[in-house]
Amino acid sequence: MPFESAPGALSHPDELESRIAEAVAARRAAPRTRHLHPDGTARFANRLSLETSPYLLQHSHNPVDWRPWGAEAFEAARASGKPVFLSVGYATCHWCHVMEEESFEDLEIARLLNERFICIKLDREERPDIDAIYMQAVQLLTQHGGWPMSVFLTPDAKPFYGGTYFPPRDGMRGARFGFVTLLNELSRIYSEEKDKALRSAEEISRAIEQGLSGGQPAGVLPGVEVLHHAVSGYTASFDPRYGGLRRAPKFPSSFNVPLLLRYWKRTGDESALKMARLTLEQMAAGGLFDQIGGGFHRYSTDQAWLVPHFEKMLYDNALLAQAYLEGYLATRDERLKLVCTDVLDYVAKEMVDPGGAFWSATDADSEGEEGRFFIWTPAQIKELLGPADGARFCELFDISEAGNFEGRNIPHLQTLATADERAFIEQVRPVLYQARTLRTPPLTDDKVLTAWNGLMISAYARAGLWLSRPDYVECAKRAAEYLLKVHLKDGKLLRTSLGGAARHPGLLEDHANLAAGLVDLFEATSQLHYLDAARALQATLKAEFADESGGYYRTPTQHEKLLAREKPLQDGAEPCGNSVAALTLLRLEALTGEASYRQEAEGILRSAASILEQVPAALGQMLLAVDFLTGDPLEIVLVRPDGGDDAALFGELARRFLPNAVVMRISPASSVDLPLARERGPIAGKAAAYVCRRGACGLPVTSEGDLARQLDGAPAAP
Repeated sequence: MPFESAPGALSHPDELESRIAEAVAARRAAPRTRHLHPDGTARFANRLSLETSPYLLQHSHNPVDWRPWGAEAFEAARASGKPVFLSVGYATCHWCHVMEEESFEDLEIARLLNERFICIKLDREERPDIDAIYMQAVQLLTQHGGWPMSVFLTPDAKPFYGGTYFPPRDGMRGARFGFVTLLNELSRIYSEEKDKALRSAEEISRAIEQGLSGGQPAGVLPGVEVLHHAVSGYTASFDPRYGGLRRAPKFPSSFNVPLLLRYWKRTGDESALKMARLTLEQMAAGGLFDQIGGGFHRYSTDQAWLVPHFEKMLYDNALLAQAYLEGYLATRDERLKLVCTDVLDYVAKEMVDPGGAFWSATDADSEGEEGRFFIWTPAQIKELLGPADGARFCELFDISEAGNFEGRNIPHLQTLATADERAFIEQVRPVLYQARTLRTPPLTDDKVLTAWNGLMISAYARAGLWLSRPDYVECAKRAAEYLLKVHLKDGKLLRTSLGGAARHPGLLEDHANLAAGLVDLFEATSQLHYLDAARALQATLKAEFADESGGYYRTPTQHEKLLAREKPLQDGAEPCGNSVAALTLLRLEALTGEASYRQEAEGILRSAASILEQVPAALGQMLLAVDFLTGDPLEIVLVRPDGGDDAALFGELARRFLPNAVVMRISPASSVDLPLARERGPIAGKAAAYVCRRGACGLPVTSEGDLARQLDGAPAAP
C-alpha cells in the first residue's frame, strides 16, 4: 500500500518516494508508529527511511516530514522562506521517546510542523560536532541542556530559540505553555518580526563561536599543584556514606576514581584511596549495577546509587571497567576484579557486533515502561529459585513485597558480596538471567561508534594484559581489526557504521580514543602494527586538527563548515578528545623516545592551563596526563627467550599498581624495532627485565626480587 503524504507537507517527488519505499521494504522491520493501515503497514514514511542511524530510523514513520541534516534541508528552508526546526536526540534517550509519542506522532502537531517549518532530525551520537554547537545555544538561552534538544534555526543554520523537552499542550506536565503554543508563537515571530529573530540568531551565533573556540591564551605548563587542588575540591564534595559526590542525580565516578588512585600512589594519602574504594564498592553494590546481567546503567536518580536511569552506554561501561581494574590493582580486592570482569563479560555476551566491534547502547524502556526489564517481585524470584534459595536471594538483594521502584524491586546489595555470598550468587544468577531473556528486552542501538569502541578496546586490552586473560585481548583485537578495516577508508577515519557500512568523517575523539586503545593493544600483544596505526592517527590529528596555540579542534580542516569550530576542553560523560590525546602522546613518547610527542602533549596542557588551575574537575581525564607528566613514569621491557615465557617477571608487575608505566613484552624473534627494545635480550637463557625511568636505566634483571627492588626505586642486588 503506498505511503500517504504527511499532513501539511508537500508530496515527495516520485523518485524519492520510490527510494523510500525500497528502503522500507528492504529493512522488513515492524514500523515504529501508531499510524498504520489495517494490514499493519505504515501510513507515512519520510526521508529518514534512507538513513542508517537507529535513532533516525525510529522516526522514519512519524507523520512529521523529517529530513536528515544536510544542504538539501537548508536549501528547502531558503526556497520556502520557512525557519528550521532541529530536533536532536539519541536512540536510547527516554525523554526523546516521550516527546516522539506525545508530539511527533500527533497529527495536529505534525501538520503544524510540516506547514510552518522545515524539520530536521539529528542523531547526536553520529554528529556530536553539530550537537555541541546547538547545545551551547540552548544552554545560553535556558541555562540548562539535555535531550531531546529542540532548536529553531534560520535557513543559514543560526539558532534564534531553543529548549529541550516540551510537553505537547498547555498545562501538561506542569508546563504553562506547550509545544503547540510555542510553535504557533515562533512561527508568528518569524513571519511578523523576522528582523528580531535574525538579530537574536546573530547574537547567539557570535556567543556560540566565542564559547566553543577555546580561545584562551596558552598558560604555564600545569604542575603537581593542579592535582592537589583537584583532590582537595573532590574531598570537600565527597559523600562519606555512598561515595562519589554529594548530589542527586549521581553519575558514575569514571574520572574521579582513577585520579584518586594515582594521587594515593603518588602521595601515600590513605584518604584518597578510601574515597576511591568506597565509591567503587557502593556503585557496584547499588542498583546502578545490573546485578543479574552485569554492566552499569547510565546514572543514579538518587544519592544512594539505588534507582538508575536504566539505559546502558558502551562508554560508561568501558570507563568503569578500567576504573574497577585499577581499583583491584591498587587494593588487591578480588571483589573489584569481579566487577571489572562482570562488565566485560556482559559486553562480550550482549554488545558485540558479528564483525567483532561493540554496539553503542541499550534502552531504558521496554513494553512502554522504564526499567521494566530489570525489576522483580519476591514471588518471581521464589518461583524461579525455590522457597529457600529465593528467600536468601531476596534477603541478600533487599527484594521485598513493598518494593523500591514502583511497587517492584531493583536488586541491590548493602555492600559488595562476601566470598560465600558470591558463590551463592554465581549459582543462582544464571537462572534469573535466563528467565529475564524471555522478557521483552530494551532496544539495542547497534551502530558502531569509533570513539566508544576505542574506549572499550582499551578496557579489554588492559584487563587482558593485567589479569592474564587472553580472551579479553582477543576481544580487543577483533574490535580493532574491524575498525581498521571498515572505518578506515583511504587513510581517512570514519565515525560510525551499521551493518558494515561506515559513514561520517571521524572527529577528534574518534582519532584520540582509537589511538589510545591501539596503544593499549600494543602493550597487550607487542604487535607493532597496532602501535603504527596509533601513530598514524596521531599524525592525522597533528596535520588536520591542530590549533597552532596548542591542542586540537574537534573537526578537521576540510570538515563541513559549521557555525563554530569547537576546541573541546571539558570532559562530560565521555572524556574529551584533548584529554585522551594528552595522555596518549606522553605514552607514545615513552614507548618511542620521540620528543615531539611530549611537545604536543605539553601544548594541549598549556592550552587548558587556566581551566586546570581554576576548575580542574572539568578535565578529570586530562589530570591523568598531568599526573603522568609530573610523576615518575616507568619504561619496562620484558624479553623472554624464543619459545620461553616471562610469566614470573610479569607476575611481579601484575602484583602492583603501575598507572604511569609503559610495558613491552618481546622475544628476540619479535619484530618490534623501537629504541626501547633494541639490543635487549634474554640473559643466560632466562627472561630479563629492563626498567628505565626518566632516561636512566637500571641493570637488566632476571629474578622477581631484583625486579621488585627496581620497581620500588632501589638498585638491583649485586
